Amino acid sequence: MDQRVRPINIGVKNTVEIVVHVTEELDEDRRDNLTSTLANTNGITDAEFCPLRYHLMLVRYDTEAISSQGVLGSITSQDVHAQLIGPV
Repeated sequence: MDQRVRPINIGVKNTVEIVVHVTEELDEDRRDNLTSTLANTNGITDAEFCPLRYHLMLVRYDTEAISSQGVLGSITSQDVHAQLIGPV
């Protein structure tokens, strides 16, 4: 299977999607706050939790504006333990 990060077409030329593992103890309000905060972060175009797998987040971002480590830092700066899994 090809593990390279490939751009996805959602209107931004350099957009990729990654999977991030987060602390499993987050309640619904905390998950909503986290996704809202990330969606308002420069370079991040979308953030959502996987349905029924609330410990996994899908985050789309513009590689010209932010790196995968920057995305991870945006999550951990919200006092959430997180680990980068990799590209979708």
